[in-house]
Amino acid sequence: MSTPSDATPRKSSNAGRYFFMLLFGLVIGAIGTVMVIRSWQARQDHFPDSVMTVQAWHMGQLKKNIEQNRCAATDIIPNLKTLRQMADDIEPAFGEDAKDERFVKHAANYRAAVDKALSSPPLSCESLKATTGDIGAQCKACHDDFKKS
Repeated sequence: MSTPSDATPRKSSNAGRYFFMLLFGLVIGAIGTVMVIRSWQARQDHFPDSVMTVQAWHMGQLKKNIEQNRCAATDIIPNLKTLRQMADDIEPAFGEDAKDERFVKHAANYRAAVDKALSSPPLSCESLKATTGDIGAQCKACHDDFKKS
């Protein structure tokens, strides 16, 4: 009968250690990659996107008012005022693009459309639909020339 001490020692495989180190390296690499990407994103300028997001939301509110048949001046003027106020931030938000003559013209046309809407606010849903169409046309004209996919 053999005793445990007589048994020849089993040679242990290093495959488990290598597998663990591979997994450990992958996890550390993934964490490092996420940290670098987040740091890079934090340094990006979000001002242009923010201006466009706020304007799109207010245009959406005006369109929702049309759908809900809520087209009284008290319902639409706050959104128009915000659109006008945000229009003043278009050139500062877009830096180099704002130096282009076409961009300046588009921004001025947009402000003129919103000013027109504020100077004689639409009093019916039909006139609000026309007004949002005019403002939207100015947005589209600029996006056609400058929006990057």
